[in-house]
Amino acid sequence: MSLATQPNASSGAPELIDFPVPVASDSPAPALPGAPVPPAHRIYFYSPDEWEVFITEWATGVAVLYRQIKQLGGSGDRGVDVAAFKTDRGLEDAWDCFQAKHYDGSLTMSDAFPEMLKIFHGVVDAFYRLPDRYVFVAPKGCGPTLNRLLSKPTELRKKFLELLDARGPATRQYDEQTLQSIRLLAESSDFSIFRSLELNEMLDTHRKTSYYSARFGTSLPARPPVGQTPETPSAGEATYVKKLVDVYNESDPVSCSDVGSVAAHAKHGPHLQRQREAFYSAEALRLYARDSVPDGTYELLQDDVHTGVIDTVEANHPSGLDRLRAVLTQSGQLDLSAHTLISMSNLKDRQGICHQLANSDKLTWVTTDE
Repeated sequence: MSLATQPNASSGAPELIDFPVPVASDSPAPALPGAPVPPAHRIYFYSPDEWEVFITEWATGVAVLYRQIKQLGGSGDRGVDVAAFKTDRGLEDAWDCFQAKHYDGSLTMSDAFPEMLKIFHGVVDAFYRLPDRYVFVAPKGCGPTLNRLLSKPTELRKKFLELLDARGPATRQYDEQTLQSIRLLAESSDFSIFRSLELNEMLDTHRKTSYYSARFGTSLPARPPVGQTPETPSAGEATYVKKLVDVYNESDPVSCSDVGSVAAHAKHGPHLQRQREAFYSAEALRLYARDSVPDGTYELLQDDVHTGVIDTVEANHPSGLDRLRAVLTQSGQLDLSAHTLISMSNLKDRQGICHQLANSDKLTWVTTDE
């Protein structure tokens, strides 16, 4: 179900836009001379658009499990840069709002007031319900006066109503009836929803996401040890294990008819066990990649392994076992240094990726013409 809303020219309704998934790169970031630039300093030079992308990456690591994270656009963002939904009902149910401000200095109440007006106006016009949290997010944070007000919701409401009643420049785009409706809503609203977030807090959370290493060029987190291979193959191993059984059956059709007989075979049993251990090693690397690097990074590595071995697979071989051995040897000789994950992998992972490719029917060991 898509939550995208088409903008309405007459009503100024916002448009919900999917953020693009950060693209995994198959080449490392160039090394630059001099001392490394701390993440916070890099962020100071972001464009407003890049700052919003950083916020969406950060939101994937917060304790709240968001169902979707959207950007608002169209004829007016209605005081919302990034909307994080807690249910499939989007803006009609519980959600958090992140207002991104990439200014040279700290935010002031004069910066915050027009945005607060927008969010109340959006509720008055029934574009959404009030968010559970409305968070001002700026690289240099909020100034002392705004921070003090944010820490005292009652005083913040009083200041908001004073500025509203003063009918300053920020209120001139609204008619009097709308301003009165905003005032009534503000009077009954809990201003503790308005908060600020410091950059150091964001970086602590972002560091736990799969985007941190790629964004800031840092070392990858330690890889957990590979778990023990189950005694019997799972349903998820069926395809590649069947292809291995075909290899052993071709070599010894009398003694190797199924997985059980292969496992008991003096020669082929240990070989099958090593292949399964390699598969589980690669699976562990895949799961590690899911939590440590951007989406698509592991798939790029798989694609390059496939490209590197497919000619060997398609070459003529005396038997399926010879083909398998040639491919596994070739996988260990591939130059995969351009891949981020290669520093965290080993030879067993490469062989396991070959079995993952066989499991997805991209590689086969025994062909009909042999």
